[in-house]
Amino acid sequence: MMGPKQEAQAALFYEFSLEDHIPPDHLLRAIDRFTDLSCIRAHLSDFYSHTGRPSIDPELMIRMLLVGYCFGIRSERRLCEEIHLNLGYRWFCKLDLSDPIPDHSTFSKNRHGRFRDSDLFRHLFEAVVARCMAEGLVGGEIFATDASIIQADANKQYSAPKADWDAAQIDPAVVPRAVQEYLETLDDAAFGAASEVTPKFTSFSDPASQWTGALKGPAFFAYSTNYLIDTDHAIILDVEASRAIRQAEVGATRTMLTRTRDRFDLSPDRLAADTAYGSGNMLGWLVDQDIEPHVPVIDRSDRKDGTFSNLDFSYDPATDEYTCPGGNPLKKYWRKMRTARTGVSKDGIKRYYASKTNCSTCALKEQCVPNKDARIVSRHVHEAARDKARQIAKTDAYADASRRRKKVEMLFAHLKKIMRLDRLRLRGPNGAKDEFLLAATAQNLRKLAKLRPMGPAMA
Repeated sequence: MMGPKQEAQAALFYEFSLEDHIPPDHLLRAIDRFTDLSCIRAHLSDFYSHTGRPSIDPELMIRMLLVGYCFGIRSERRLCEEIHLNLGYRWFCKLDLSDPIPDHSTFSKNRHGRFRDSDLFRHLFEAVVARCMAEGLVGGEIFATDASIIQADANKQYSAPKADWDAAQIDPAVVPRAVQEYLETLDDAAFGAASEVTPKFTSFSDPASQWTGALKGPAFFAYSTNYLIDTDHAIILDVEASRAIRQAEVGATRTMLTRTRDRFDLSPDRLAADTAYGSGNMLGWLVDQDIEPHVPVIDRSDRKDGTFSNLDFSYDPATDEYTCPGGNPLKKYWRKMRTARTGVSKDGIKRYYASKTNCSTCALKEQCVPNKDARIVSRHVHEAARDKARQIAKTDAYADASRRRKKVEMLFAHLKKIMRLDRLRLRGPNGAKDEFLLAATAQNLRKLAKLRPMGPAMA
Protein backbone atom coordinates (compact mmCIF):
# COMPACT_ATOMS: atom_id res chain seq x y z
CA MET A 1 0.00 0.00 0.00
CA MET A 2 1.27 3.43 -0.90
CA GLY A 3 2.17 5.43 2.18
CA PRO A 4 1.03 8.95 2.93
CA LYS A 5 2.60 11.87 1.16
CA GLN A 6 5.64 13.21 3.01
CA GLU A 7 5.27 16.81 4.05
CA ALA A 8 7.51 18.92 6.25
CA GLN A 9 5.94 19.49 9.61
CA ALA A 10 6.80 22.64 11.47
CA ALA A 11 7.73 22.03 15.09
CA LEU A 12 7.97 24.44 17.95
CA PHE A 13 11.04 22.79 19.46
CA TYR A 14 13.91 20.74 18.03
CA GLU A 15 16.51 18.63 19.76
CA PHE A 16 19.41 18.50 17.34
CA SER A 17 23.12 17.79 17.86
CA LEU A 18 25.68 18.18 15.10
CA GLU A 19 27.91 15.71 16.93
CA ASP A 20 25.38 12.93 16.38
CA HIS A 21 25.20 13.51 12.63
CA ILE A 22 28.91 13.35 11.74
CA PRO A 23 30.00 9.79 10.83
CA PRO A 24 32.73 8.35 13.08
CA ASP A 25 34.99 7.72 10.07
CA HIS A 26 34.52 11.14 8.47
CA LEU A 27 37.79 12.72 7.29
CA LEU A 28 37.14 15.91 9.24
CA ARG A 29 36.81 13.97 12.50
CA ALA A 30 40.27 12.51 11.98
CA ILE A 31 41.76 15.86 10.93
CA ASP A 32 40.17 17.70 13.86
CA ARG A 33 42.25 15.65 16.32
CA PHE A 34 45.41 17.19 14.87
CA THR A 35 44.12 20.72 14.31
CA ASP A 36 45.27 22.57 17.40
CA LEU A 37 44.74 26.27 16.75
CA SER A 38 44.88 27.40 20.37
CA CYS A 39 48.12 29.28 19.73
CA ILE A 40 46.68 31.38 16.90
CA ARG A 41 45.06 34.02 19.09
CA ALA A 42 48.30 34.60 21.01
CA HIS A 43 50.27 34.72 17.75
CA LEU A 44 47.92 37.35 16.29
CA SER A 45 47.28 39.41 19.43
CA ASP A 46 49.70 42.20 18.44
CA PHE A 47 47.99 42.59 15.05
CA TYR A 48 44.53 43.40 16.44
CA SER A 49 43.38 46.66 17.97
CA HIS A 50 42.46 46.54 21.66
CA THR A 51 39.51 48.87 21.11
CA GLY A 52 36.51 48.91 18.80
CA ARG A 53 34.08 46.22 17.67
CA PRO A 54 35.24 42.59 18.10
CA SER A 55 36.39 40.96 14.88
CA ILE A 56 35.63 37.50 13.53
CA ASP A 57 37.47 34.72 15.34
CA PRO A 58 40.69 34.01 13.35
CA GLU A 59 40.48 30.31 14.29
CA LEU A 60 37.13 30.13 12.48
CA MET A 61 38.63 31.58 9.30
CA ILE A 62 41.59 29.20 9.42
CA ARG A 63 39.27 26.21 9.87
CA MET A 64 37.18 27.37 6.94
CA LEU A 65 40.27 27.71 4.74
CA LEU A 66 41.45 24.24 5.75
CA VAL A 67 38.09 22.82 4.72
CA GLY A 68 38.43 24.51 1.33
CA TYR A 69 41.93 23.18 0.68
CA CYS A 70 41.23 19.69 2.05
CA PHE A 71 38.20 19.23 -0.21
CA GLY A 72 39.33 21.18 -3.26
CA ILE A 73 36.87 24.08 -2.87
CA ARG A 74 38.80 26.78 -4.67
CA SER A 75 36.31 29.66 -4.54
CA GLU A 76 35.93 31.37 -1.17
CA ARG A 77 32.44 32.53 -2.12
CA ARG A 78 31.48 28.92 -2.78
CA LEU A 79 33.31 27.82 0.38
CA CYS A 80 31.04 30.02 2.48
CA GLU A 81 27.99 28.53 0.75
CA GLU A 82 29.21 24.96 1.31
CA ILE A 83 29.90 25.54 4.99
CA HIS A 84 26.45 27.09 5.33
CA LEU A 85 24.85 23.90 3.96
CA ASN A 86 27.19 21.06 5.00
CA LEU A 87 26.79 19.74 8.55
CA GLY A 88 30.27 18.20 8.60
CA TYR A 89 31.89 21.49 7.59
CA ARG A 90 29.90 23.34 10.25
CA TRP A 91 30.98 20.84 12.88
CA PHE A 92 34.67 21.19 11.97
CA CYS A 93 34.38 24.99 12.05
CA LYS A 94 32.74 24.86 15.52
CA LEU A 95 29.57 26.48 14.18
CA ASP A 96 26.09 25.70 15.44
CA LEU A 97 23.07 25.59 13.12
CA SER A 98 22.09 29.11 14.05
CA ASP A 99 25.61 30.64 13.76
CA PRO A 100 26.12 32.96 10.75
CA ILE A 101 28.83 32.29 8.18
CA PRO A 102 31.43 35.07 7.66
CA ASP A 103 31.26 36.90 4.34
CA HIS A 104 33.76 35.76 1.73
CA SER A 105 35.29 39.26 1.57
CA THR A 106 36.52 38.79 5.17
CA PHE A 107 39.14 36.31 3.96
CA SER A 108 40.66 38.80 1.54
CA LYS A 109 40.83 41.58 4.12
CA ASN A 110 42.58 39.39 6.68
CA ARG A 111 44.84 37.59 4.20
CA HIS A 112 46.27 40.83 2.84
CA GLY A 113 46.45 42.34 6.32
CA ARG A 114 47.14 40.76 9.66
CA PHE A 115 47.49 37.18 8.41
CA ARG A 116 50.29 38.13 6.05
CA ASP A 117 51.94 40.63 8.39
CA SER A 118 52.14 37.96 11.10
CA ASP A 119 53.26 35.19 8.71
CA LEU A 120 50.37 33.16 10.10
CA PHE A 121 50.23 30.54 7.36
CA ARG A 122 53.93 29.71 7.83
CA HIS A 123 53.30 29.47 11.59
CA LEU A 124 50.33 27.15 11.00
CA PHE A 125 52.25 24.94 8.57
CA GLU A 126 55.18 24.53 10.96
CA ALA A 127 52.83 23.71 13.85
CA VAL A 128 51.41 20.81 11.80
CA VAL A 129 54.94 19.64 10.88
CA ALA A 130 55.83 19.64 14.58
CA ARG A 131 52.75 17.50 15.24
CA CYS A 132 53.85 15.05 12.53
CA MET A 133 57.23 14.80 14.24
CA ALA A 134 55.56 14.23 17.61
CA GLU A 135 53.52 11.40 16.07
CA GLY A 136 56.72 9.69 14.91
CA LEU A 137 56.10 10.19 11.18
CA VAL A 138 59.41 11.94 10.43
CA GLY A 139 62.56 9.81 10.29
CA GLY A 140 64.94 12.66 9.50
CA GLU A 141 67.40 10.53 7.51
CA ILE A 142 66.39 10.64 3.84
CA PHE A 143 64.81 13.78 2.38
CA ALA A 144 63.65 14.38 -1.17
CA THR A 145 62.96 17.58 -3.03
CA ASP A 146 61.29 18.62 -6.26
CA ALA A 147 59.29 21.44 -7.82
CA SER A 148 56.03 21.56 -9.73
CA ILE A 149 54.76 24.30 -12.02
CA ILE A 150 51.41 25.86 -11.11
CA GLN A 151 49.68 28.17 -13.57
CA ALA A 152 49.34 31.78 -12.42
CA ASP A 153 46.20 33.89 -12.66
CA ALA A 154 47.52 35.74 -15.70
CA ASN A 155 47.26 35.41 -19.47
CA LYS A 156 49.26 36.44 -22.51
CA GLN A 157 46.65 38.91 -23.78
CA TYR A 158 47.44 41.20 -20.85
CA SER A 159 51.23 41.12 -21.12
CA ALA A 160 54.12 42.59 -23.09
CA PRO A 161 57.83 42.02 -23.74
CA LYS A 162 59.95 43.11 -20.77
CA ALA A 163 61.43 46.09 -22.63
CA ASP A 164 57.97 47.52 -23.36
CA TRP A 165 56.79 46.78 -19.83
CA ASP A 166 59.71 48.65 -18.29
CA ALA A 167 59.06 51.64 -20.55
CA ALA A 168 55.88 52.41 -18.63
CA GLN A 169 56.20 54.75 -15.68
CA ILE A 170 55.47 52.71 -12.53
CA ASP A 171 54.30 54.51 -9.43
CA PRO A 172 54.46 51.99 -6.53
CA ALA A 173 51.86 54.00 -4.65
CA VAL A 174 49.07 53.41 -7.17
CA VAL A 175 49.88 50.08 -8.84
CA PRO A 176 48.01 46.88 -7.86
CA ARG A 177 49.23 44.79 -4.95
CA ALA A 178 50.79 42.11 -7.20
CA VAL A 179 52.92 44.75 -8.95
CA GLN A 180 54.06 46.17 -5.61
CA GLU A 181 55.15 42.70 -4.53
CA TYR A 182 57.00 42.23 -7.80
CA LEU A 183 58.98 45.42 -7.20
CA GLU A 184 59.77 44.27 -3.65
CA THR A 185 61.16 40.91 -4.85
CA LEU A 186 63.46 42.13 -7.62
CA ASP A 187 66.47 41.27 -5.40
CA ASP A 188 64.95 38.10 -3.96
CA ALA A 189 66.92 34.93 -4.78
CA ALA A 190 63.69 33.04 -5.49
CA PHE A 191 62.35 35.68 -7.88
CA GLY A 192 64.05 38.68 -9.47
CA ALA A 193 67.64 37.69 -8.65
CA ALA A 194 67.24 34.01 -9.59
CA SER A 195 68.40 34.58 -13.16
CA GLU A 196 69.62 37.39 -15.38
CA VAL A 197 67.76 35.92 -18.36
CA THR A 198 64.88 38.16 -19.40
CA PRO A 199 61.56 36.33 -19.89
CA LYS A 200 59.93 36.67 -23.28
CA PHE A 201 56.76 38.21 -21.83
CA THR A 202 55.87 39.91 -18.57
CA SER A 203 52.32 40.00 -17.26
CA PHE A 204 50.78 43.34 -16.32
CA SER A 205 48.52 41.74 -13.68
CA ASP A 206 51.17 39.48 -12.10
CA PRO A 207 54.67 40.49 -13.28
CA ALA A 208 56.49 38.17 -10.83
CA SER A 209 55.04 35.09 -12.56
CA GLN A 210 57.28 33.37 -15.10
CA TRP A 211 56.45 32.93 -18.78
CA THR A 212 57.38 29.28 -19.32
CA GLY A 213 57.05 26.51 -21.86
CA ALA A 214 58.67 23.90 -19.60
CA LEU A 215 55.75 21.48 -19.95
CA LYS A 216 56.46 21.10 -23.69
CA GLY A 217 53.06 22.53 -24.60
CA PRO A 218 51.68 26.06 -25.04
CA ALA A 219 53.60 28.51 -22.84
CA PHE A 220 51.87 30.23 -19.92
CA PHE A 221 52.57 32.32 -16.82
CA ALA A 222 53.36 30.25 -13.74
CA TYR A 223 55.00 29.89 -10.33
CA SER A 224 56.79 26.86 -8.91
CA THR A 225 55.85 25.22 -5.63
CA ASN A 226 58.91 23.55 -4.09
CA TYR A 227 58.55 20.67 -1.62
CA LEU A 228 61.06 19.21 0.81
CA ILE A 229 59.75 15.93 2.21
CA ASP A 230 60.83 13.22 4.61
CA THR A 231 60.62 10.04 2.57
CA ASP A 232 59.53 7.71 5.40
CA HIS A 233 55.87 8.78 5.19
CA ALA A 234 56.01 11.63 2.62
CA ILE A 235 55.52 14.34 5.24
CA ILE A 236 56.12 17.80 3.75
CA LEU A 237 58.77 19.44 5.92
CA ASP A 238 58.92 22.73 4.03
CA VAL A 239 57.41 24.47 1.04
CA GLU A 240 58.64 27.49 -0.90
CA ALA A 241 57.24 29.54 -3.77
CA SER A 242 59.60 30.61 -6.56
CA ARG A 243 59.82 31.51 -10.22
CA ALA A 244 59.27 28.60 -12.56
CA ILE A 245 62.92 28.27 -13.60
CA ARG A 246 65.60 25.79 -12.55
CA GLN A 247 67.90 28.31 -10.85
CA ALA A 248 65.12 29.54 -8.57
CA GLU A 249 64.01 25.99 -7.74
CA VAL A 250 67.54 24.94 -6.78
CA GLY A 251 67.89 28.04 -4.61
CA ALA A 252 64.56 27.26 -2.96
CA THR A 253 65.89 23.83 -1.93
CA ARG A 254 68.82 25.45 -0.16
CA THR A 255 66.44 27.79 1.62
CA MET A 256 64.18 24.92 2.71
CA LEU A 257 67.04 22.73 3.98
CA THR A 258 68.49 25.63 5.97
CA ARG A 259 65.10 26.61 7.41
CA THR A 260 64.25 23.01 8.35
CA ARG A 261 67.54 22.71 10.20
CA ASP A 262 67.00 26.00 12.02
CA ARG A 263 63.33 25.45 12.93
CA PHE A 264 63.26 21.72 13.69
CA ASP A 265 66.93 20.78 14.13
CA LEU A 266 66.55 18.34 11.23
CA SER A 267 69.34 17.75 8.74
CA PRO A 268 69.17 14.67 6.50
CA ASP A 269 71.90 12.13 5.89
CA ARG A 270 70.83 11.90 2.25
CA LEU A 271 68.95 14.10 -0.20
CA ALA A 272 67.25 12.60 -3.26
CA ALA A 273 66.48 14.83 -6.25
CA ASP A 274 66.38 14.73 -10.04
CA THR A 275 68.96 15.95 -12.53
CA ALA A 276 67.85 19.59 -12.27
CA TYR A 277 69.59 19.70 -8.87
CA GLY A 278 72.81 18.07 -10.12
CA SER A 279 74.86 21.20 -10.83
CA GLY A 280 78.35 21.46 -9.38
CA ASN A 281 77.44 24.37 -7.11
CA MET A 282 74.45 22.53 -5.63
CA LEU A 283 76.36 19.29 -5.12
CA GLY A 284 79.23 21.18 -3.52
CA TRP A 285 76.84 22.95 -1.17
CA LEU A 286 75.25 19.64 -0.13
CA VAL A 287 78.62 18.04 0.58
CA ASP A 288 79.63 21.09 2.64
CA GLN A 289 76.46 20.55 4.68
CA ASP A 290 77.41 16.87 5.28
CA ILE A 291 74.46 15.70 3.16
CA GLU A 292 75.03 12.86 0.72
CA PRO A 293 73.79 13.96 -2.73
CA HIS A 294 71.70 11.16 -4.21
CA VAL A 295 71.32 13.27 -7.32
CA PRO A 296 72.22 12.59 -10.98
CA VAL A 297 75.16 14.76 -12.00
CA ILE A 298 74.67 17.29 -14.79
CA ASP A 299 77.54 16.12 -16.97
CA ARG A 300 78.23 17.31 -20.49
CA SER A 301 81.75 15.88 -20.70
CA ASP A 302 80.77 12.82 -22.76
CA ARG A 303 81.54 13.12 -26.45
CA LYS A 304 79.52 11.66 -29.29
CA ASP A 305 82.35 11.59 -31.83
CA GLY A 306 84.15 8.67 -30.18
CA THR A 307 87.02 10.74 -28.74
CA PHE A 308 88.14 10.59 -25.11
CA SER A 309 85.87 12.27 -22.57
CA ASN A 310 87.09 14.20 -19.55
CA LEU A 311 86.48 11.11 -17.41
CA ASP A 312 89.22 9.28 -19.33
CA PHE A 313 91.78 11.70 -17.85
CA SER A 314 93.05 10.99 -14.32
CA TYR A 315 93.33 13.82 -11.80
CA ASP A 316 96.00 14.10 -9.10
CA PRO A 317 94.88 16.45 -6.28
CA ALA A 318 98.43 16.58 -4.85
CA THR A 319 99.89 18.20 -7.97
CA ASP A 320 96.57 19.67 -9.22
CA GLU A 321 97.22 18.19 -12.65
CA TYR A 322 95.57 15.80 -15.09
CA THR A 323 97.24 12.93 -16.90
CA CYS A 324 95.96 11.95 -20.34
CA PRO A 325 95.49 8.34 -21.56
CA GLY A 326 98.88 8.68 -23.30
CA GLY A 327 100.62 9.47 -20.00
CA ASN A 328 101.26 13.19 -20.62
CA PRO A 329 100.40 15.92 -18.08
CA LEU A 330 97.82 18.71 -18.43
CA LYS A 331 98.43 21.82 -16.34
CA LYS A 332 96.63 25.08 -15.64
CA TYR A 333 99.83 27.02 -16.35
CA TRP A 334 102.96 25.81 -18.13
CA ARG A 335 105.07 28.71 -16.87
CA LYS A 336 105.63 29.99 -13.38
CA MET A 337 103.40 32.95 -12.48
CA ARG A 338 104.80 35.90 -10.57
CA THR A 339 101.46 36.30 -8.78
CA ALA A 340 99.68 33.21 -7.51
CA ARG A 341 96.47 32.48 -9.38
CA THR A 342 93.63 30.10 -8.63
CA GLY A 343 92.85 29.46 -12.27
CA VAL A 344 89.12 29.53 -11.53
CA SER A 345 87.03 31.42 -14.09
CA LYS A 346 83.85 33.36 -13.35
CA ASP A 347 81.74 30.32 -14.16
CA GLY A 348 83.54 28.23 -11.51
CA ILE A 349 85.61 26.23 -14.03
CA LYS A 350 89.32 25.44 -13.97
CA ARG A 351 90.90 24.57 -17.32
CA TYR A 352 93.92 22.33 -17.78
CA TYR A 353 96.00 22.52 -20.97
CA ALA A 354 98.10 19.88 -22.66
CA SER A 355 101.39 20.72 -24.35
CA LYS A 356 101.18 21.14 -28.11
CA THR A 357 104.46 19.28 -28.43
CA ASN A 358 103.15 16.31 -26.47
CA CYS A 359 99.89 16.20 -28.43
CA SER A 360 101.56 16.46 -31.83
CA THR A 361 103.74 13.40 -31.17
CA CYS A 362 101.12 11.34 -29.29
CA ALA A 363 99.89 8.16 -30.94
CA LEU A 364 96.41 8.70 -29.45
CA LYS A 365 95.91 12.19 -30.89
CA GLU A 366 93.18 11.12 -33.33
CA GLN A 367 91.22 9.59 -30.44
CA CYS A 368 91.79 12.60 -28.21
CA VAL A 369 91.90 15.88 -30.10
CA PRO A 370 91.82 15.30 -33.88
CA ASN A 371 90.84 18.83 -34.89
CA LYS A 372 92.98 20.97 -32.56
CA ASP A 373 96.62 21.32 -31.65
CA ALA A 374 96.24 20.45 -27.96
CA ARG A 375 93.62 19.04 -25.57
CA ILE A 376 91.90 21.13 -22.89
CA VAL A 377 90.17 19.51 -19.91
CA SER A 378 87.69 21.49 -17.80
CA ARG A 379 87.20 20.80 -14.11
CA HIS A 380 84.49 22.35 -11.95
CA VAL A 381 85.59 23.92 -8.68
CA HIS A 382 83.25 21.42 -6.99
CA GLU A 383 84.41 18.45 -9.06
CA ALA A 384 85.19 16.48 -5.91
CA ALA A 385 81.50 16.70 -4.94
CA ARG A 386 80.50 15.71 -8.48
CA ASP A 387 82.80 12.67 -8.24
CA LYS A 388 81.23 11.75 -4.92
CA ALA A 389 77.75 11.94 -6.45
CA ARG A 390 78.90 9.72 -9.34
CA GLN A 391 80.17 7.10 -6.89
CA ILE A 392 76.93 7.24 -4.87
CA ALA A 393 74.94 6.67 -8.07
CA LYS A 394 76.48 3.17 -8.32
CA THR A 395 75.17 2.05 -4.90
CA ASP A 396 71.99 0.28 -3.79
CA ALA A 397 71.27 3.21 -1.46
CA TYR A 398 71.00 5.47 -4.51
CA ALA A 399 68.44 3.15 -6.12
CA ASP A 400 66.45 3.17 -2.88
CA ALA A 401 66.57 6.98 -2.66
CA SER A 402 65.45 7.25 -6.30
CA ARG A 403 62.37 5.15 -5.53
CA ARG A 404 61.61 7.25 -2.48
CA ARG A 405 61.90 10.45 -4.53
CA LYS A 406 58.78 9.50 -6.46
CA LYS A 407 56.75 10.27 -3.33
CA VAL A 408 57.24 13.97 -4.07
CA GLU A 409 55.71 13.52 -7.52
CA MET A 410 52.77 11.69 -5.95
CA LEU A 411 52.18 14.65 -3.65
CA PHE A 412 52.13 17.01 -6.63
CA ALA A 413 49.66 14.75 -8.43
CA HIS A 414 47.43 14.80 -5.34
CA LEU A 415 47.81 18.58 -5.14
CA LYS A 416 46.57 19.10 -8.69
CA LYS A 417 44.04 16.29 -9.16
CA ILE A 418 42.42 15.95 -5.73
CA MET A 419 42.94 19.38 -4.20
CA ARG A 420 42.51 21.05 -7.61
CA LEU A 421 45.41 23.45 -7.20
CA ASP A 422 46.42 23.47 -10.86
CA ARG A 423 45.90 27.23 -11.19
CA LEU A 424 46.39 29.94 -8.58
CA ARG A 425 43.56 32.22 -7.50
CA LEU A 426 45.79 34.77 -5.76
CA ARG A 427 48.31 36.98 -7.52
CA GLY A 428 51.82 38.03 -6.63
CA PRO A 429 54.61 36.20 -4.76
CA ASN A 430 52.77 36.49 -1.44
CA GLY A 431 49.58 35.10 -2.94
CA ALA A 432 51.52 32.10 -4.26
CA LYS A 433 53.17 31.58 -0.86
CA ASP A 434 49.80 31.67 0.93
CA GLU A 435 48.21 29.13 -1.39
CA PHE A 436 51.19 26.77 -1.35
CA LEU A 437 51.50 26.88 2.45
CA LEU A 438 47.81 26.21 3.02
CA ALA A 439 47.78 23.37 0.48
CA ALA A 440 50.84 21.73 2.07
CA THR A 441 49.26 22.11 5.52
CA ALA A 442 46.10 20.38 4.30
CA GLN A 443 48.14 17.57 2.74
CA ASN A 444 50.01 16.94 5.99
CA LEU A 445 46.75 16.93 7.96
CA ARG A 446 45.24 14.41 5.56
CA LYS A 447 48.38 12.29 5.92
CA LEU A 448 48.07 12.41 9.72
CA ALA A 449 44.43 11.36 9.48
CA LYS A 450 45.38 8.42 7.26
CA LEU A 451 48.38 7.16 9.21
CA ARG A 452 46.98 7.77 12.68
CA PRO A 453 43.35 6.61 12.33
CA MET A 454 40.81 6.97 15.11
CA GLY A 455 40.51 4.02 17.48
CA PRO A 456 37.22 2.38 18.51
CA ALA A 457 37.17 4.29 21.79
CA MET A 458 37.45 7.63 20.04
CA ALA A 459 34.82 6.79 17.45
